Amino acid sequence: MSLGVRLRSVIMNKLKELISDLQDFYLLSFRGVLNIFKRPFYLKDTIEQMDYAGAGSFFIIFIVSLFVGMALSLQLSAELSRLGMKVYTGKVVGISVIRELGPVVAALVFTGRVGAGMASELGLMVLGHQVDTLRVFGVDPVKKLVTPRIVSSIIMLPALTIIGDAVSLFGGYYIAVFVSNQSGALYWSSIREELIFENVFSGAIKPFVFGYLIACICCYTGLSTKGGATGLRQSTTKAVVMSIIMIIVSDFVLTRILLYVLGFSV
Repeated sequence: MSLGVRLRSVIMNKLKELISDLQDFYLLSFRGVLNIFKRPFYLKDTIEQMDYAGAGSFFIIFIVSLFVGMALSLQLSAELSRLGMKVYTGKVVGISVIRELGPVVAALVFTGRVGAGMASELGLMVLGHQVDTLRVFGVDPVKKLVTPRIVSSIIMLPALTIIGDAVSLFGGYYIAVFVSNQSGALYWSSIREELIFENVFSGAIKPFVFGYLIACICCYTGLSTKGGATGLRQSTTKAVVMSIIMIIVSDFVLTRILLYVLGFSV
C-alpha cells in the first residue's frame, strides 16, 4: 500500500471518528436538557451539584475577580492619564467587566475547578463500572448524572458571574481612588452610566451559554473515558482544554451577534 493511500485512509478514519464524536456529543447535550422536564427529577443530586459548583467556587472566583479588576483599573489609569483622560477609567472598567471580562473570567475559573471535577468524577465512575451498574438497575445515566450537572452549571455560573463582576468593580474602585487619586463619586457615576440594558443583557446572557457548554463538554468527555488512569488524565485534560476553547470562541460569536441585535455599530 502506497504512502498516499495510507495517509488518505488515516484521514478518513479520523474524520469518521470526529463525526461520530460530534454526533454523540450533540445527542448527550440534547438529552441532558430534555431530561430536565422529565421525571424523576433527582432534586437531591441537583442541589449537591449546585453546592459543589457554587459555594465551592465562590472563594477562588472572588480572589481572581478582585485582582482582575485591580489590574485592569491600574493599567487603564496609567494609560489614560498619559492621554489626559483618567476620568474615563471607571467607564472603561465598567463596560469591560460587565460585557466581557466578568463572564469570561468566571467561566474560565469555573472550568478549571468545576469542569475538571465533573470530567474526572464521571470518568472514574465509568472506569469503576458504576455507570454500567446504573443501567443494570434501569436508571438512565444521562438523567441521573448529566442533567443535574447541566442544571447546576446553568444556575450557578450566572450567579458567580454577578458576584465576580461586583468584586471586580470594587477592585477597580480601590485602585482608582486610593492609588490613582481619582474621585470615588465620579468612578461610581461612570459605572452607573454603563448599567444600561444593552450592556447588562450582553453580560447576563453569556454565563448561561458558557455554563451549558462547560457542563456538556465535561460530562461527555468524562463518560467517554477509556484506558485506566492514563485515560482518565487524558479525558480530564481534554475536557478543560475543549471547554476553554469553546468559551473563547462562543464569546466572540455571542459578542458579534449581540452587537448586531442590539444595534451597536462596529
